[in-house]
Amino acid sequence: MADTTITKVDSKHSPTGPEGEKYLASGVHVSMRMWENEQPSEAKEPSTRPYETVGYVISGRAELHLEGQKVILEPGNSWVVPKGASHTYNILEAFTAVEATSPPAQVHGREEK
Repeated sequence: MADTTITKVDSKHSPTGPEGEKYLASGVHVSMRMWENEQPSEAKEPSTRPYETVGYVISGRAELHLEGQKVILEPGNSWVVPKGASHTYNILEAFTAVEATSPPAQVHGREEK
């Protein structure tokens, strides 16, 4: 029989990661997190992650720098960062976005670089 468990997460009570991200629902193959009201900043050093990320901008603006490309992210935009791609973000205006990662980028055991 398939797993029929429902997982509900209230973001008001979600654990927060080391970079301020809120960890939301997480399954076996995918997890969600939210970056809420991130303030303008300069881009950090590019990094790679052992998971694929898809995201959706709720508010604000940011630059995504990915493998030599630069894309402006604005409300209503979605994006993909492939597994292993060198990337970084530069927050231009207070930024809120939701991301899903596969495999899950979870609070416990997540590789931080």
